Amino acid sequence: MTGSRFRARVEAAGADFVSLRGAADYDDRLPDTYLPDRHRFRGVRRAQYDIRTIFVETIPDQYRTLRETIDAVDPDTVLVDSAFGGALPLIAQTTNRPPILALGVTPLTQSSRVLGPHGLSLPPASDAYTRARYAAMNVIAKQLIFRPTQRAGARAFAESGARLDGFVMDASRRFDRFLQTGPASMEYPRPDLDANTHFVGVLPQAGAAGPPPAWWHELDGRRPVVHVTQGTIDNHDFGRLVRPTLQALADRDVIVVVTAGGRPAEAVGPVPENARVASFLSYDELLPRTDVFVTNGGFGGVQAALAAGVPVVVAGDTEDKPEVAARVAWSGAGIDLATGTPDADAVRRAVDSVLTDPGYRANARRIAADVAGHDALGEIARHLAEASVRSPAR
Repeated sequence: MTGSRFRARVEAAGADFVSLRGAADYDDRLPDTYLPDRHRFRGVRRAQYDIRTIFVETIPDQYRTLRETIDAVDPDTVLVDSAFGGALPLIAQTTNRPPILALGVTPLTQSSRVLGPHGLSLPPASDAYTRARYAAMNVIAKQLIFRPTQRAGARAFAESGARLDGFVMDASRRFDRFLQTGPASMEYPRPDLDANTHFVGVLPQAGAAGPPPAWWHELDGRRPVVHVTQGTIDNHDFGRLVRPTLQALADRDVIVVVTAGGRPAEAVGPVPENARVASFLSYDELLPRTDVFVTNGGFGGVQAALAAGVPVVVAGDTEDKPEVAARVAWSGAGIDLATGTPDADAVRRAVDSVLTDPGYRANARRIAADVAGHDALGEIARHLAEASVRSPAR
Protein backbone atom coordinates (compact mmCIF):
# COMPACT_ATOMS: atom_id res chain seq x y z
CA MET A 1 0.00 0.00 0.00
CA THR A 2 1.63 3.22 -1.17
CA GLY A 3 1.23 6.22 -3.46
CA SER A 4 -0.28 5.68 -6.88
CA ARG A 5 2.93 6.77 -8.62
CA PHE A 6 4.56 3.53 -7.45
CA ARG A 7 1.93 1.19 -8.91
CA ALA A 8 4.10 -0.04 -11.78
CA ARG A 9 7.11 -0.71 -9.56
CA VAL A 10 5.03 -2.60 -6.97
CA GLU A 11 3.32 -4.75 -9.56
CA ALA A 12 6.61 -5.40 -11.37
CA ALA A 13 7.94 -6.82 -8.09
CA GLY A 14 5.08 -9.33 -8.08
CA ALA A 15 3.15 -7.76 -5.20
CA ASP A 16 -0.51 -6.75 -5.05
CA PHE A 17 -0.93 -2.98 -5.07
CA VAL A 18 -3.30 -0.81 -3.03
CA SER A 19 -3.23 2.95 -3.57
CA LEU A 20 -3.38 5.51 -0.82
CA ARG A 21 -6.11 8.08 -1.30
CA GLY A 22 -6.83 11.73 -0.69
CA ALA A 23 -4.10 13.86 0.88
CA ALA A 24 -2.00 10.74 1.49
CA ASP A 25 -1.57 10.09 -2.25
CA TYR A 26 0.96 12.69 -3.37
CA ASP A 27 3.97 12.66 -5.66
CA ASP A 28 7.12 13.43 -3.68
CA ARG A 29 8.83 14.58 -6.88
CA LEU A 30 6.42 17.56 -7.12
CA PRO A 31 6.63 19.40 -3.78
CA ASP A 32 4.65 22.39 -5.05
CA THR A 33 1.59 20.14 -5.40
CA TYR A 34 1.53 18.96 -1.77
CA LEU A 35 3.43 21.79 -0.04
CA PRO A 36 1.77 24.75 -1.78
CA ASP A 37 2.41 27.27 1.02
CA ARG A 38 5.97 26.30 1.86
CA HIS A 39 7.35 29.51 0.39
CA ARG A 40 5.56 31.48 3.11
CA PHE A 41 7.66 30.00 5.92
CA ARG A 42 11.29 29.99 7.02
CA GLY A 43 13.38 28.12 9.58
CA VAL A 44 11.51 26.29 12.34
CA ARG A 45 8.14 27.40 11.01
CA ARG A 46 8.92 25.82 7.64
CA ALA A 47 9.95 22.58 9.37
CA GLN A 48 6.67 22.57 11.29
CA TYR A 49 4.69 23.21 8.12
CA ASP A 50 6.45 20.34 6.34
CA ILE A 51 5.88 17.93 9.25
CA ARG A 52 2.22 18.86 9.65
CA THR A 53 1.45 18.69 5.93
CA ILE A 54 3.40 15.56 5.00
CA PHE A 55 3.23 13.42 8.13
CA VAL A 56 0.32 14.60 10.31
CA GLU A 57 -2.50 15.91 8.13
CA THR A 58 -2.22 12.80 5.94
CA ILE A 59 -2.97 10.49 8.89
CA PRO A 60 -6.77 10.24 8.42
CA ASP A 61 -6.52 9.21 4.76
CA GLN A 62 -3.68 6.82 5.54
CA TYR A 63 -5.67 5.32 8.41
CA ARG A 64 -8.81 4.78 6.32
CA THR A 65 -6.90 3.02 3.55
CA LEU A 66 -5.03 0.87 6.07
CA ARG A 67 -8.18 -0.04 7.98
CA GLU A 68 -10.02 -1.08 4.82
CA THR A 69 -7.03 -3.06 3.56
CA ILE A 70 -6.66 -4.95 6.86
CA ASP A 71 -10.38 -5.78 6.81
CA ALA A 72 -10.10 -7.06 3.23
CA VAL A 73 -6.82 -8.98 3.50
CA ASP A 74 -6.80 -10.12 7.16
CA PRO A 75 -2.99 -10.06 7.34
CA ASP A 76 -0.88 -11.82 9.93
CA THR A 77 1.30 -8.75 10.42
CA VAL A 78 1.56 -5.19 9.14
CA LEU A 79 4.87 -3.46 8.37
CA VAL A 80 4.92 0.30 7.80
CA ASP A 81 7.75 2.77 7.43
CA SER A 82 8.44 4.90 10.48
CA ALA A 83 6.87 8.03 8.96
CA PHE A 84 3.53 6.34 8.22
CA GLY A 85 1.39 7.89 10.96
CA GLY A 86 -1.83 6.31 9.70
CA ALA A 87 -1.06 3.16 11.68
CA LEU A 88 -0.99 5.00 15.02
CA PRO A 89 -4.76 5.59 15.48
CA LEU A 90 -5.33 1.90 14.79
CA ILE A 91 -2.80 0.97 17.47
CA ALA A 92 -4.37 3.43 19.90
CA GLN A 93 -7.98 2.38 19.51
CA THR A 94 -7.96 -1.42 19.53
CA THR A 95 -6.05 -4.60 20.32
CA ASN A 96 -8.27 -6.57 17.92
CA ARG A 97 -5.81 -6.15 15.09
CA PRO A 98 -2.71 -7.80 13.66
CA PRO A 99 0.66 -6.78 15.10
CA ILE A 100 1.90 -3.52 13.58
CA LEU A 101 5.65 -3.11 13.17
CA ALA A 102 7.50 -0.06 11.87
CA LEU A 103 10.75 0.10 9.92
CA GLY A 104 12.88 3.12 10.80
CA VAL A 105 14.14 4.57 7.52
CA THR A 106 15.37 7.88 8.98
CA PRO A 107 17.58 8.59 12.01
CA LEU A 108 15.83 7.44 15.19
CA THR A 109 13.60 10.22 16.55
CA GLN A 110 12.84 8.57 19.90
CA SER A 111 13.21 11.10 22.72
CA SER A 112 15.66 10.57 25.57
CA ARG A 113 16.80 12.28 28.74
CA VAL A 114 20.29 12.63 27.23
CA LEU A 115 19.19 14.17 23.92
CA GLY A 116 17.95 17.56 22.83
CA PRO A 117 14.92 18.06 20.57
CA HIS A 118 15.13 16.07 17.35
CA GLY A 119 15.89 18.30 14.39
CA LEU A 120 18.44 20.52 16.10
CA SER A 121 21.33 18.14 15.33
CA LEU A 122 22.64 18.17 18.89
CA PRO A 123 25.04 15.47 20.17
CA PRO A 124 24.18 13.46 23.29
CA ALA A 125 24.66 15.22 26.61
CA SER A 126 27.95 14.36 28.30
CA ASP A 127 27.42 16.13 31.63
CA ALA A 128 24.69 17.13 34.09
CA TYR A 129 24.55 20.73 32.89
CA THR A 130 23.91 19.73 29.26
CA ARG A 131 21.26 17.19 30.34
CA ALA A 132 19.46 19.93 32.28
CA ARG A 133 19.70 22.31 29.30
CA TYR A 134 18.34 19.64 26.95
CA ALA A 135 15.47 18.91 29.36
CA ALA A 136 14.46 22.58 29.31
CA MET A 137 14.74 22.67 25.51
CA ASN A 138 12.53 19.60 25.20
CA VAL A 139 9.84 21.19 27.35
CA ILE A 140 9.92 24.32 25.20
CA ALA A 141 9.82 22.26 21.99
CA LYS A 142 6.86 20.16 23.08
CA GLN A 143 4.76 22.84 24.75
CA LEU A 144 5.52 25.88 22.61
CA ILE A 145 7.37 25.30 19.33
CA PHE A 146 5.49 22.15 18.30
CA ARG A 147 2.16 23.09 19.87
CA PRO A 148 0.50 23.64 16.44
CA THR A 149 1.83 20.26 15.28
CA GLN A 150 0.56 18.58 18.45
CA ARG A 151 -2.89 20.12 17.93
CA ALA A 152 -2.89 18.97 14.30
CA GLY A 153 -2.01 15.47 15.52
CA ALA A 154 -4.89 15.50 18.01
CA ARG A 155 -7.30 16.52 15.24
CA ALA A 156 -5.97 13.83 12.90
CA PHE A 157 -6.36 11.14 15.58
CA ALA A 158 -9.88 12.33 16.44
CA GLU A 159 -10.87 12.19 12.78
CA SER A 160 -9.57 8.61 12.78
CA GLY A 161 -11.61 7.66 15.86
CA ALA A 162 -8.73 7.67 18.33
CA ARG A 163 -7.23 9.84 21.07
CA LEU A 164 -3.67 11.09 20.88
CA ASP A 165 -1.72 10.40 24.06
CA GLY A 166 1.80 11.73 24.37
CA PHE A 167 3.95 13.79 22.04
CA VAL A 168 3.02 13.34 18.37
CA MET A 169 6.69 13.37 17.31
CA ASP A 170 7.59 10.46 19.59
CA ALA A 171 5.72 7.77 17.69
CA SER A 172 8.37 5.03 17.64
CA ARG A 173 7.41 3.80 21.12
CA ARG A 174 3.81 3.10 20.06
CA PHE A 175 4.46 0.31 17.57
CA ASP A 176 4.44 -3.32 18.63
CA ARG A 177 8.03 -3.47 17.43
CA PHE A 178 10.19 -0.72 15.97
CA LEU A 179 12.92 -2.00 13.63
CA GLN A 180 15.53 0.69 13.16
CA THR A 181 17.70 0.39 10.07
CA GLY A 182 21.37 1.15 10.34
CA PRO A 183 23.94 0.05 12.89
CA ALA A 184 23.57 1.00 16.54
CA SER A 185 27.13 2.34 16.42
CA MET A 186 25.95 5.14 14.09
CA GLU A 187 23.05 6.10 16.36
CA TYR A 188 23.22 8.09 19.58
CA PRO A 189 23.22 5.86 22.67
CA ARG A 190 20.06 6.13 24.76
CA PRO A 191 20.04 4.72 28.30
CA ASP A 192 16.24 4.87 28.15
CA LEU A 193 15.79 3.25 24.71
CA ASP A 194 12.35 1.64 24.52
CA ALA A 195 12.29 -2.14 24.76
CA ASN A 196 10.29 -2.34 21.50
CA THR A 197 13.24 -0.93 19.50
CA HIS A 198 15.65 -3.22 17.64
CA PHE A 199 18.54 -2.33 15.32
CA VAL A 200 18.45 -4.57 12.26
CA GLY A 201 21.38 -3.42 10.14
CA VAL A 202 21.64 -1.88 6.69
CA LEU A 203 19.21 -2.71 3.89
CA PRO A 204 20.79 -3.93 0.64
CA GLN A 205 21.17 -1.34 -2.08
CA ALA A 206 19.58 -1.57 -5.52
CA GLY A 207 21.82 -2.97 -8.22
CA ALA A 208 22.64 -1.11 -11.42
CA ALA A 209 20.86 -2.04 -14.63
CA GLY A 210 23.15 -2.95 -17.47
CA PRO A 211 26.94 -3.27 -17.78
CA PRO A 212 29.40 -0.93 -16.01
CA PRO A 213 30.53 2.20 -17.89
CA ALA A 214 33.50 2.10 -20.23
CA TRP A 215 35.72 3.95 -17.73
CA TRP A 216 35.10 1.45 -14.91
CA HIS A 217 38.59 -0.10 -15.26
CA GLU A 218 40.10 3.23 -14.17
CA LEU A 219 38.93 2.59 -10.61
CA ASP A 220 41.90 0.31 -10.05
CA GLY A 221 43.34 1.82 -6.87
CA ARG A 222 46.13 3.80 -8.47
CA ARG A 223 44.37 7.07 -7.65
CA PRO A 224 42.00 7.77 -4.72
CA VAL A 225 38.33 7.67 -5.71
CA VAL A 226 35.95 10.35 -4.44
CA HIS A 227 32.28 9.62 -5.06
CA VAL A 228 29.81 12.53 -4.97
CA THR A 229 26.03 12.39 -5.21
CA GLN A 230 22.95 14.40 -4.33
CA GLY A 231 20.78 11.29 -4.12
CA THR A 232 17.56 10.61 -6.00
CA ILE A 233 15.33 13.47 -4.78
CA ASP A 234 17.33 16.65 -4.10
CA ASN A 235 19.15 16.47 -7.44
CA HIS A 236 17.45 19.13 -9.53
CA ASP A 237 20.22 21.67 -8.86
CA PHE A 238 23.67 20.09 -9.08
CA GLY A 239 25.12 23.46 -8.12
CA ARG A 240 24.30 22.68 -4.50
CA LEU A 241 26.99 20.02 -4.02
CA VAL A 242 28.09 18.16 -7.16
CA ARG A 243 29.52 21.12 -9.04
CA PRO A 244 31.33 22.61 -6.00
CA THR A 245 32.91 19.18 -5.48
CA LEU A 246 34.00 18.97 -9.11
CA GLN A 247 35.52 22.43 -8.84
CA ALA A 248 37.19 21.66 -5.51
CA LEU A 249 38.93 18.53 -6.76
CA ALA A 250 39.66 19.47 -10.38
CA ASP A 251 43.38 19.91 -9.67
CA ARG A 252 43.72 16.96 -7.28
CA ASP A 253 45.26 13.61 -8.24
CA VAL A 254 41.97 11.77 -7.65
CA ILE A 255 39.14 10.34 -9.73
CA VAL A 256 35.79 11.98 -8.97
CA VAL A 257 32.85 9.66 -9.69
CA VAL A 258 29.49 11.42 -9.98
CA THR A 259 26.12 9.71 -9.99
CA ALA A 260 23.14 11.78 -11.11
CA GLY A 261 20.50 9.99 -9.03
CA GLY A 262 18.77 8.53 -12.05
CA ARG A 263 18.85 11.73 -14.09
CA PRO A 264 20.74 11.70 -17.41
CA ALA A 265 24.50 11.97 -16.94
CA GLU A 266 24.48 14.98 -19.29
CA ALA A 267 22.42 16.92 -16.73
CA VAL A 268 25.52 17.34 -14.58
CA GLY A 269 27.05 19.56 -17.27
CA PRO A 270 30.71 19.93 -18.25
CA VAL A 271 33.18 18.16 -15.95
CA PRO A 272 36.97 18.38 -15.43
CA GLU A 273 39.39 15.80 -16.80
CA ASN A 274 39.52 13.75 -13.61
CA ALA A 275 35.72 13.30 -13.32
CA ARG A 276 33.52 10.42 -14.50
CA VAL A 277 29.71 10.60 -14.56
CA ALA A 278 26.93 8.00 -14.64
CA SER A 279 23.19 8.20 -14.16
CA PHE A 280 23.28 5.39 -11.61
CA LEU A 281 25.85 2.88 -10.32
CA SER A 282 25.66 -0.18 -8.10
CA TYR A 283 26.96 0.72 -4.65
CA ASP A 284 27.89 -2.91 -4.06
CA GLU A 285 30.43 -2.45 -6.86
CA LEU A 286 31.35 1.22 -6.43
CA LEU A 287 31.80 1.66 -2.67
CA PRO A 288 34.56 -0.97 -2.25
CA ARG A 289 36.54 1.11 -4.77
CA THR A 290 35.77 4.44 -3.03
CA ASP A 291 38.02 6.36 -0.62
CA VAL A 292 35.69 9.25 0.28
CA PHE A 293 31.92 9.57 -0.12
CA VAL A 294 30.64 13.16 -0.56
CA THR A 295 26.88 13.36 -0.11
CA ASN A 296 23.98 15.61 0.79
CA GLY A 297 23.15 13.20 3.60
CA GLY A 298 20.55 10.74 2.37
CA PHE A 299 20.19 8.18 5.16
CA GLY A 300 20.34 5.14 2.89
CA GLY A 301 23.43 6.26 1.01
CA VAL A 302 25.33 7.20 4.17
CA GLN A 303 24.50 3.84 5.72
CA ALA A 304 25.72 2.05 2.59
CA ALA A 305 29.01 3.96 2.63
CA LEU A 306 29.69 3.26 6.29
CA ALA A 307 28.69 -0.38 5.83
CA ALA A 308 31.51 -0.53 3.26
CA GLY A 309 33.92 1.19 5.64
CA VAL A 310 34.05 4.39 3.55
CA PRO A 311 34.37 7.72 5.43
CA VAL A 312 31.87 10.44 4.57
CA VAL A 313 31.69 14.18 3.94
CA VAL A 314 28.11 15.41 4.39
CA ALA A 315 26.54 18.66 3.17
CA GLY A 316 22.78 18.53 3.78
CA ASP A 317 20.17 20.97 5.05
CA THR A 318 16.80 19.47 4.07
CA GLU A 319 14.52 16.80 5.56
CA ASP A 320 16.43 14.58 8.01
CA LYS A 321 19.82 15.28 6.42
CA PRO A 322 21.21 17.61 9.16
CA GLU A 323 20.52 14.85 11.71
CA VAL A 324 22.30 12.32 9.49
CA ALA A 325 25.26 14.67 9.13
CA ALA A 326 25.43 15.26 12.89
CA ARG A 327 25.58 11.51 13.52
CA VAL A 328 28.39 11.10 11.01
CA ALA A 329 30.44 13.77 12.79
CA TRP A 330 29.61 12.33 16.24
CA SER A 331 30.72 8.86 15.15
CA GLY A 332 34.08 10.16 13.93
CA ALA A 333 33.53 8.52 10.54
CA GLY A 334 33.35 11.75 8.58
CA ILE A 335 32.86 15.51 8.46
CA ASP A 336 29.66 17.56 8.68
CA LEU A 337 29.93 20.71 6.55
CA ALA A 338 26.82 22.10 8.32
CA THR A 339 25.30 23.45 5.11
CA GLY A 340 23.54 22.15 2.04
CA THR A 341 25.40 24.52 -0.28
CA PRO A 342 29.11 24.41 0.57
CA ASP A 343 31.65 26.30 -1.47
CA ALA A 344 34.51 24.57 -3.23
CA ASP A 345 37.06 25.53 -0.56
CA ALA A 346 35.02 23.87 2.19
CA VAL A 347 34.64 20.67 0.18
CA ARG A 348 38.35 20.64 -0.71
CA ARG A 349 39.45 21.01 2.92
CA ALA A 350 37.06 18.30 4.09
CA VAL A 351 38.08 15.78 1.41
CA ASP A 352 41.77 16.49 2.03
CA SER A 353 41.26 15.91 5.77
CA VAL A 354 39.48 12.62 5.26
CA LEU A 355 42.11 11.38 2.80
CA THR A 356 45.04 12.28 5.07
CA ASP A 357 43.66 11.47 8.55
CA PRO A 358 43.39 7.68 9.01
CA GLY A 359 41.06 8.13 11.98
CA TYR A 360 38.06 8.73 9.74
CA ARG A 361 38.50 5.46 7.86
CA ALA A 362 39.22 3.60 11.11
CA ASN A 363 35.90 4.77 12.55
CA ALA A 364 34.07 3.95 9.32
CA ARG A 365 35.52 0.44 9.46
CA ARG A 366 34.45 0.11 13.09
CA ILE A 367 30.87 0.83 12.01
CA ALA A 368 31.25 -1.56 9.07
CA ALA A 369 32.16 -4.33 11.51
CA ASP A 370 28.92 -3.63 13.41
CA VAL A 371 26.93 -3.80 10.16
CA ALA A 372 28.56 -7.11 9.22
CA GLY A 373 26.98 -8.68 12.30
CA HIS A 374 23.46 -8.13 10.91
CA ASP A 375 21.35 -9.62 8.14
CA ALA A 376 18.79 -6.83 7.73
CA LEU A 377 16.24 -8.66 5.59
CA GLY A 378 16.55 -11.84 7.63
CA GLU A 379 16.11 -9.99 10.92
CA ILE A 380 13.07 -8.09 9.64
CA ALA A 381 11.51 -11.37 8.51
CA ARG A 382 12.23 -12.94 11.91
CA HIS A 383 10.60 -10.08 13.81
CA LEU A 384 7.51 -10.24 11.58
CA ALA A 385 7.19 -14.00 12.14
CA GLU A 386 7.72 -13.74 15.90
CA ALA A 387 5.21 -10.92 16.26
CA SER A 388 2.57 -12.88 14.34
CA VAL A 389 3.06 -16.09 16.37
CA ARG A 390 2.94 -14.25 19.70
CA SER A 391 -0.04 -12.06 18.89
CA PRO A 392 -3.01 -12.87 21.16
CA ALA A 393 -5.35 -11.49 18.49
CA ARG A 394 -4.38 -14.13 15.91
